[in-house]
Amino acid sequence: MRHDLRATAADGTPIAWSRSGPAGEGLSSVVLVHGITESAGSFDPVTALLVKSHDVITMDLRGHGESGTATRYDLEVMAGDVIAVIEAAGVNAPHLIGHSLGGAVVSAVGGVADVASVVDIDQSLQLHGFKEMLTPAEPMLRDPDQYRLVIDGMFDAMQGDLLPEAERERINAGRRADQDVVLGVWDVILTQPVDEISQTVEMALAGYANKHTPYLALFGIDPGDDYGAWLSDRIEGALIDVWTDHGHYPHLVEPQRFVDTVERFWSNI
Repeated sequence: MRHDLRATAADGTPIAWSRSGPAGEGLSSVVLVHGITESAGSFDPVTALLVKSHDVITMDLRGHGESGTATRYDLEVMAGDVIAVIEAAGVNAPHLIGHSLGGAVVSAVGGVADVASVVDIDQSLQLHGFKEMLTPAEPMLRDPDQYRLVIDGMFDAMQGDLLPEAERERINAGRRADQDVVLGVWDVILTQPVDEISQTVEMALAGYANKHTPYLALFGIDPGDDYGAWLSDRIEGALIDVWTDHGHYPHLVEPQRFVDTVERFWSNI
């Protein structure tokens, strides 16, 4: 996907984005936010379905796709990237959908911005658990000669058995696995103790206590029995949907089912 528009983040980073969908007023707006090392194109099968009846805004986070690089890649500035695009598009209270890293980003946006809803695809916000997985791999992630082998291995393991081979190849072909960007995104996870990581998450979600924001967390990899209660304590009314054995890309394993699911969720708001 080639983007034809640019927004400017608060620190001056250019953020690439595009808009598509049927002409006319009264359409609900949807912003799609991709995962780490990916770009807006990773959502293509979902985008193709949503544009039939929605105003769809796609974008590349900083350091990804056609957007510019920067000195910071933390959750706060990436949430700012999304807000910059929303403002550039001139939309009020859009629906947000984010996958993986994008799920964490849209969750942060939902806590501070006026949005219609948030859908988080396969991203647990209990980030301390991710630290346990990343820490043993840190030396290899920081080694330029081993970095790409580790990244490719991690994503191969998460894709699961149900993702069609053509989708697997398409996603991998579009991957922009810039080492500096990935290490920048994961810096808090790699360098901070568990209690500080948890504090960062609590701060990002604190805004939900002051407003009602419909929230759906859809997983292809089960986040654990306690996750629903943990999330509901921070986002009142949050819904959890687990598609067993669908891997990290449930929305690409069954894109029509995914779109049907989010449209039912939106219709009940």
